[in-house]
Order: sequence, then C-alpha cells, then structure tokens
Amino acid sequence: MKTVLVTGASSGMGKAAARRLLADGHVVYAVARREESMRDLAELGAVVVAVDVTSEPDVVQLVKRITAERGGVDVLVNNAGFGLFGAVEDVTLDEARYQFEVNLFALARLAQLVLPGMRERRSGRIVNMSSMGGRIYTPLGAWYHATKHALEGWSDCLRLELAPFGIDVVIIEPGLIDTGFADVAAGPVLQRSGAGPYATMAKRVVEGTRQQYANGATPPSVIADVIAEAIGARRPRTRYVAGKYARMLILMRRWLGDRVYDRSVMSRL
Repeated sequence: MKTVLVTGASSGMGKAAARRLLADGHVVYAVARREESMRDLAELGAVVVAVDVTSEPDVVQLVKRITAERGGVDVLVNNAGFGLFGAVEDVTLDEARYQFEVNLFALARLAQLVLPGMRERRSGRIVNMSSMGGRIYTPLGAWYHATKHALEGWSDCLRLELAPFGIDVVIIEPGLIDTGFADVAAGPVLQRSGAGPYATMAKRVVEGTRQQYANGATPPSVIADVIAEAIGARRPRTRYVAGKYARMLILMRRWLGDRVYDRSVMSRL
C-alpha cells in the first residue's frame, strides 16, 4: 500500500486513475480545483482536497498535510493539465504562459516539494502525464505540443538525476482518450482562429477532431490501468504508450521523417 497523490482528479484520466488506485488498496489523495467534482472519490475512500496546482500556498500546504498525515508521498501522479489550441499568431503570450504554468511548471513544483521526502526514504515514483502530442505535432496545437515536448525532456533529465536515490520517473503517453477533449478544444479554436486567415484550417481541424472522436476513443480506464501498472512494477518502463492512434502516430513520426509526416497530417485537413 502506497500513499499516492493524483492531480487533476475531478474528471477523465485523473478520476479514473484515482478509482483504480483506490481499488488496488492505495491511500489516494485526489486533488483538483473543484472539490465537489470529487465527491464520488471521497465516498470510495479518497482524501479529496481542493487545490489549484498553480498556487504556491496551495501546493505547499498540500504536501505539508500529506507529510504530517502519512509521512510523505510515495507516488506522485502529475495528471493535471489542459490543451490550448489556436494558431500561434492568434494565441496571446499570456495564454501561452499559463499553458506552460499548468502543464509544466505546476507539476515541476510539486515534484520539488515531494522529492526531499522520497530522497530521504530512497524510494518513490513520479508519473508524468504527457501525451502522444509530446512526440508528434499537429497544426493549431503549437503551445500544447510545446508543453508536452518540454515535459518529455524535463522528465528524461529528472529520471537521470533521481536514479541514484532509488526514485523512478515514468512518462505516460495517451492517444485519443474519451474525455470530452474534442468539444472542449473546438470552441476556443474557433473563437481564436475561426474568422481570420486561419479560418479554413481551424474549421477543418475541428471537424476532423470531432470525427476522430465520434469514431471511438479509448476509455480513461485504460490509462488508469497503465498508471497502476507503472506504479506496481518493480522496474517500470520509462515510457508507456496507450490509447487509440498513439503508437501508430508516434512510430509514423519517428520513421517517416518530417516532410512525409507533414504531408500526412495536412492531407487530412
């Protein structure tokens, strides 16, 4: 039984992960901005805490509480994040900075806070939720992809730094997951880029994304199972790829090269 901190637990993959880890017998601290969205997890036995992961006082107090109650965090599941979409020309830099604040700097700060305890115990595991978008790219997703590509490199460096202390760093790279992502992303894309020089591309991207999800996406429970596997493994893999299209697109990007991949992506618009 481990003490596991799961961020972004109010919906989607975070909530599914918290459910699965509770079922496995772990002590789960489930955090998100809206505590009321985690009442079902509380009923299952999770300790739910309203936390804004970009708030320094919130995360400091959270880790202090877990340390006082459980002696520290054994596993950190950095799941909180969101997707910012729109043409680079249309997205403000303030929006882009906030994308990095949530998708990279917030999880980095949590890692900084839990690592002293892990080092002292010479054990621990940090599971970072990346995306197939951390290995590939699509039009109108520059800032989202930038955060995920950055997370991949950051995690690789962290893994090397922590190996001498017995602490593992794992990256999860989901594909198309049934979390309502298409609907959440479509509105902002059209608001930012649906009426200017990128309007045609924006409309086609939205239509294509909705169609892909309509054809079926992987349930979040699949990613929850992968997270549970990564936590339970004696020697976890550095990366886990799971979900619709993920393995195929990552391999396509790796083996076909930039120009062929570019043509493949743009031919779908």
